[in-house]
Amino acid sequence: MDEAIRPATIIAAARLVVLMSGLLMALVPMSARAESLQEKPTMTKQTIAVEHIRIESAKSFADVRAALERSVPHLDPGLVKALDNGDVERADREKEEGPELSIFQVRDHGAVLKIAGKARNALQYDIGNPVTASLMTRHQLAAALYAPIRVVLYENDAGHGVFEYDQPSTTFGQFGDERVTAVARGLDAALARLARGGRVVNAEIKPPVQGAKVMALAPHGTSRRYYGLRR
Repeated sequence: MDEAIRPATIIAAARLVVLMSGLLMALVPMSARAESLQEKPTMTKQTIAVEHIRIESAKSFADVRAALERSVPHLDPGLVKALDNGDVERADREKEEGPELSIFQVRDHGAVLKIAGKARNALQYDIGNPVTASLMTRHQLAAALYAPIRVVLYENDAGHGVFEYDQPSTTFGQFGDERVTAVARGLDAALARLARGGRVVNAEIKPPVQGAKVMALAPHGTSRRYYGLRR
């Protein structure tokens, strides 16, 4: 008799569990279930082409550094505070009268190499313009990834100063927003003026030789086109 009752009891218990689960799900708000589904992150990948500018000056590292820091002022903390406070009048005045580029921060990568046995002359600069950056991030917040622009200045084995950066229009161009890319092209021109105008390295940026292999795989799946210089 017990053997006959046991399967029926198990089936009844299983049905009860299913019923209770259904009742519990009905009690959970739809919004909570939707939030639970949204907790799972999503990831996308994209390969972009970046033009990389490398300029080797005939000048020494010290001379190039002095020229750079003489030509590009450090960012005015007062401007940062004004922008944080939403001072539109100050922002408009800065666009008309302020410096085209400013130095946000300097990091001494060469000094860190003391742990490898020998310090080197190598500085990384964050250079840009907070007002200009806002003209891009208002359309694409992800553009903040490249604002300010990162520039490296180092001394090569010949004792010359070498100036390198990624062309802004190609890094910001990945967002496919002409409003952003148009502003970035202005940054291309600002950096070129800094180099070509003789204020830093007195160099003329030239495109690669016709037919030369210019694409090289860079870290993080980024493809870079390297440009040289004509002194």
